[in-house]
Amino acid sequence: MFTEFTTTNYAAQLAEKKSRLSQLFQPFFSEELEVHASEIQHYRMRAEFRVWHDQGELYHIMFDRDTKQRYRIDQFPIASRLINRMMQELIPLLKQQDLLRYKLFQIDYLSTLSNKIIVSLLYHKVLDEHWLAAAKQLKQQLQNLDFDVQIIGRANKQKICLGQDFVDEILPINGKNYIYRQVENSFTQPNAGVNCQMIQWALSCTENAKGDLLELYCGNGNFSIALAQNFDKVLATEIAKPSVQAAQFNISANQVNNLQIIRMSAEEFTQALQGVREFNRLKGINLQGYQCNTIFVDPPRAGLDPATLQMVQQYDNILYISCNPETLVENLAVLSQTHHVVKAALFDQFPYTHHIESGVYLVRK
Repeated sequence: MFTEFTTTNYAAQLAEKKSRLSQLFQPFFSEELEVHASEIQHYRMRAEFRVWHDQGELYHIMFDRDTKQRYRIDQFPIASRLINRMMQELIPLLKQQDLLRYKLFQIDYLSTLSNKIIVSLLYHKVLDEHWLAAAKQLKQQLQNLDFDVQIIGRANKQKICLGQDFVDEILPINGKNYIYRQVENSFTQPNAGVNCQMIQWALSCTENAKGDLLELYCGNGNFSIALAQNFDKVLATEIAKPSVQAAQFNISANQVNNLQIIRMSAEEFTQALQGVREFNRLKGINLQGYQCNTIFVDPPRAGLDPATLQMVQQYDNILYISCNPETLVENLAVLSQTHHVVKAALFDQFPYTHHIESGVYLVRK
């Protein structure tokens, strides 16, 4: 699997994805797809590994999903250079401390283009003050090696942060740097380079937009922070509390003054708009004060639920980012009744896998 990693077939794999997506989109879009390629290695900013203990040895492993075969991972070419360097330095330091290695079963890494990293150590044991003392020593050792690192210990119903549980990323988008707080164990886009391309594509789709924008599933404001420049006002929803808190920080850090985040699911917001339910979270917010001509959705793999899909059709312009082309096509079968696709793109977030990230921009017929 990883021992045979090669970058020589990347172009062929990307061409196959383009062909497959073009076929899926054919009933709705017959023009040329925009294709946004990834770096061929060191593109992934997150990585999770199980830890294997073997007669005094300690190393990262991954399992083949099909064969369940175990692979030792000393280097991981798809992960960022920062993660690879941390992997090399961390394991010898863990081996020196029994308190840190005992019942350690997983290590998670979250890195940034801004050269910051979180290392999460996951255990099958209670983390006590002795573990904390050893972890503090580990953090100091890593800082002495010039890592800007946060250490987090996790066990059953325990989370111990040696510092903070977030890192602040800086993404270059159209010549401007945007600050994005990323919280450990919360969703962030895994491929930073392609993420920048996705945001730039969304900006190009809406550069002549009028009125306001409604965004569902906004996360930490990954898209809405940048898109706010193209609209009078932006109203965005997100259900995960850590992501909402990160989004509020990002609004302030990027000096965006026309963006409001509401902690609600897409389904709840649809109910509020339709008058089905009233929500205390909407007190003081005048939904009628927004003239949203454009809606942006980036749903989970299941796509849009029927009620939200019907609500989305009420907007003149629909910007849809999808991590599952099959459910996107299912949604397009409904959306195409009222709208037509004017732009479509493939974003190769996950090279060397079958996964396809895509985007479509629809306008009312």
